[in-house]
Amino acid sequence: MSFVSTELKNKVMLITLNRPDKFNSFNREMAFQLQKAFDDAEANDEVRAILLTGAGKAFCAGQDLSEALDESGPGITKIVEEHYNPIILRIRKIEKPFIALVNGVAAGAGANIALACDIVLASHAASFIQAFSKIGLIPDSGGTFFLPRLIGFQQASALMMLGDKVSAMDAQQMGMIYKAFPEETIMQESLKIAETLANMPTKAIGYTKRLLNDSLTNNLNSQLIEEGKMQVASAQTYDYKEGVNAFLEKRKPEFKGK
Repeated sequence: MSFVSTELKNKVMLITLNRPDKFNSFNREMAFQLQKAFDDAEANDEVRAILLTGAGKAFCAGQDLSEALDESGPGITKIVEEHYNPIILRIRKIEKPFIALVNGVAAGAGANIALACDIVLASHAASFIQAFSKIGLIPDSGGTFFLPRLIGFQQASALMMLGDKVSAMDAQQMGMIYKAFPEETIMQESLKIAETLANMPTKAIGYTKRLLNDSLTNNLNSQLIEEGKMQVASAQTYDYKEGVNAFLEKRKPEFKGK
């Protein structure tokens, strides 16, 4: 059964979590299907941006607890190490822009998968919940790494310990997400942003993403050195030459992602 659907639209791979009757909560099969969808998007040169969303009323309610509690199921160790960790690492390591379209509730691992993306957009109907403490667990899926860096240590501590629900508008105000849009226009606005990214210099965006990853652990001197290397690499691309020529010729550039 397919719990993840994909559709290529104008160089954007739209990936949809598709267990709407379970609020798109993860089971083992869905986790592996999502990893494969990411791998396929990375390997496909026609894909220059990835837009992740959920079917129905939810983005993702996190882990399907019936699977987590099943004595014959994969167990917590495999769920963390084989489901969520590989998903987060793919989001950060694939050098194409990832956009999360949070259309409804994003709870637990669902919230943290969204927050690992490069750009997070949300419907006014959406909400974000670090739900782990409600059931005696700790935030996984990179939550303790990304959330403090997005909104600060104090805010992250409170949200993780108290498990408060954060509306899309509050999430935007505190810097957790990029923008919130009305429910009726969120898909259109998200595709517009994704398509804009898909028509930009993909190599340079990928290098920017690599540098942002490095900045999470580098000191200033190391980061400056890496910036220098990536700038040299960017200057060797087709898109750099096209961008410069278009600027000099006063025309719109036609980037190829090469």
